[in-house]
Amino acid sequence: MSSCVPTRTTDAARTERSHPPHSPPRRTRRPRLAGADLSAAVSVFLIALPLSLGIALATGAPLQAGLVAAAVGGLVAGRLGGCPLQVSGPAAGLTVVTADLIHRYGWRTTCAITVLAGLAQLLLGCLRVARGALAVSPAVVHGMLAGIGVTIAVAQLHIVLGGNPQSSVTDNLRALPAQLASLDPAALATGALTLALLTLWPRLPGRPGLLLRRVPAALVAVAGATAVAAFTGLALPRVDLPSWSSHALAGLPRGPVLGLAAAVLSTTLVCSVQSLLGAVAVDKLVAGRPDPAARPARSNLDRELLGQGAANVVSGALGGLPVAGVAVRSTANVRAGAVSRNSTMLHGVLVVIAALLMVPVLEHIPLASLAALVMAVGIQMVSLHHIRTVTRHREVLAYATTALGVVALGVLQGVALGIAVAVAVALHRLARTRITHDVREGVHHVRVRGQLTFLAVPRLSRALHLVPHEADAVVELDGSFMDHAAYESLQDWQRTHTAQGGSVELTGRRAGVRIAEPAAPDGTGCRCRPWTPWRNHQCEGGPRAPRLPRDAGTFQLAHAIGTFQRATAPHVREELARLAREGQRPSQLFLTCADSRLVTSMITASGPGDLFVVRNVGNLVPPPGEEGGDDSVAAAIEYAVEVLGVRSITVCGHSGCGAMQALLGSGPDHGAGSLPEHTPLGRWLRHGLPSLARLGRGDGPGLRPADETGPRPVDEAERLGLANVVQQLEHLRAHGCVARALRTGLLELHGMYFHVGEAQAYLLTEADGEMVFTAVAATEGRPTKV
Repeated sequence: MSSCVPTRTTDAARTERSHPPHSPPRRTRRPRLAGADLSAAVSVFLIALPLSLGIALATGAPLQAGLVAAAVGGLVAGRLGGCPLQVSGPAAGLTVVTADLIHRYGWRTTCAITVLAGLAQLLLGCLRVARGALAVSPAVVHGMLAGIGVTIAVAQLHIVLGGNPQSSVTDNLRALPAQLASLDPAALATGALTLALLTLWPRLPGRPGLLLRRVPAALVAVAGATAVAAFTGLALPRVDLPSWSSHALAGLPRGPVLGLAAAVLSTTLVCSVQSLLGAVAVDKLVAGRPDPAARPARSNLDRELLGQGAANVVSGALGGLPVAGVAVRSTANVRAGAVSRNSTMLHGVLVVIAALLMVPVLEHIPLASLAALVMAVGIQMVSLHHIRTVTRHREVLAYATTALGVVALGVLQGVALGIAVAVAVALHRLARTRITHDVREGVHHVRVRGQLTFLAVPRLSRALHLVPHEADAVVELDGSFMDHAAYESLQDWQRTHTAQGGSVELTGRRAGVRIAEPAAPDGTGCRCRPWTPWRNHQCEGGPRAPRLPRDAGTFQLAHAIGTFQRATAPHVREELARLAREGQRPSQLFLTCADSRLVTSMITASGPGDLFVVRNVGNLVPPPGEEGGDDSVAAAIEYAVEVLGVRSITVCGHSGCGAMQALLGSGPDHGAGSLPEHTPLGRWLRHGLPSLARLGRGDGPGLRPADETGPRPVDEAERLGLANVVQQLEHLRAHGCVARALRTGLLELHGMYFHVGEAQAYLLTEADGEMVFTAVAATEGRPTKV
């Protein structure tokens, strides 16, 4: 058993044999990681290059400023940021803010504002307020991006038509009819070709299309439009990159103090929120990867804010655009297989090389093509998915107010309006509580819809006093919050009504549990739960609950199902519908005992679709091909590994196992043949005899507490249960599908033991050359592969 378990001691000894005492250890994984990061960096670079130029064009900044921001975002934010796979650079979400700053204060002052915004981000990062930025309503954030997208699209449409954009959306809309009357056919054709390539390239069919789609659509669109314009000789305004020796750097900020402060605040707000939300989105993308080794650590949002602040300080000082996390490039980086921050930094290096060596090539790009590219990005920022989401959550008002405010007034003003509306809506929902009373089949129903606060106590009291004395009442609390005043009022009424001979049942529909549970009238303080009728429940501090008669089983089953349909089904129906459509995709096969006290979903904190569970008496795995074996377990293993593609298999034993006690009854004192073969149970338990033999050899592991204070005493049945887990893992390795998956590294095996009386889980690990079951502490633990 121990020879199959990789240990730190063995790895350390191997390192010491391979290197001198003071030499650094050899990193054998570097070539593979460098290769994955290099390919991802190239993919991101091909997207970032045209987008950076296009965003610089949209803001009215020098075109080199986009390249500076892309390079700094890759090198500085990529190295210092807290989200390893997020790619930073000039973002479309900053276009409106930056364009307004350039129009008001000029380019050099805009660079100084970028530096000050970076310093503000550094301060916020030191204060560790990054998580607080995520408290902004998603409806406000999505509305801000939608308003910015509309502003970008309307402005860039003028360039596609051959003209120049105005300073505001209203001016652009007023000038649009005149622009349509005097459009430039060459610019319109170039922009239309760019948009057509952007739209059609990701939809190329067949196997050739699958290969061609690996080239970014943005690069294909700009390169294709540039090639057509060059071959046809179209007279179009093109990219003009002056010498780097004349590149303008940041200057001292000039302007009114309040105006500059507002500019710094708006730049800081947009940069920070966009970057932090982008980091959260990248974490979700990375979590979906099947290989745990390809998942970097979760983002450190405070460090990400520090990295973005440092990047903005450097970018502004070098004459670059403001920097933020960019969703398009970050998504491309993750999907291209990047596994570390090296991909982001390499993309920055490639941008620097292109800015220095590819200037003659870049100057052939028509401005109309870049404008069409940025216009497409702006249109995509008005996401139909976001609109459907805010509609479903009844937050359209905050979304629309923010979007219209950004379009009409500016980013900072629009966001302030959106936050004010979101807060007003939340307060309205908190204060708006509907309380109804009706009588159905002689039972008085009082239903509370919404949050139950002190503001609703007078209406609640009036509804409760409509219930006559000695009547049966049901109070339905359909909300997620109840303050102390409402709780006291409800509790006092329940106590009085019960003392007068009536009955009261409190139910809740939020998360399937009661949100208010006053003490029982008899003072026992019982907190019974939906599963209570299925056991001989003892209310803590109160009398024994009466045992149900045998013929009450059907009633209790129907009652439990009704509780599920009322309290739980509404909250899981959407998730179960998704699983029904997509099929099951569990990550783990969990093989455990059929004991009724083992609730797998509870001890593993799992839900529908997470575990493929196989239960049998004694959590046994018959070896393949054994005479008198049982193919049902082997079939489940083959199905889980070959069809479902599970990544791990866990064998879980438990204390007080009846199968282990039966095996001990067939042990040395009783003779190995004492198991009755003429019964199915006896024939099945003979698969546990190898575990009994392992225990007799003294080859069974022990238990170790989480605090390492010493071994925990165990009895003979528990020692057999521990040895049985180890033995069944050996049986698992004998199955062909498991052996193949283990050889290719696609599968892990884990051993687990659950002590029922202590509610304590133990994981099989190796310590000091011995296999032991180590208690899992309340903090997170990582199992050791066996």
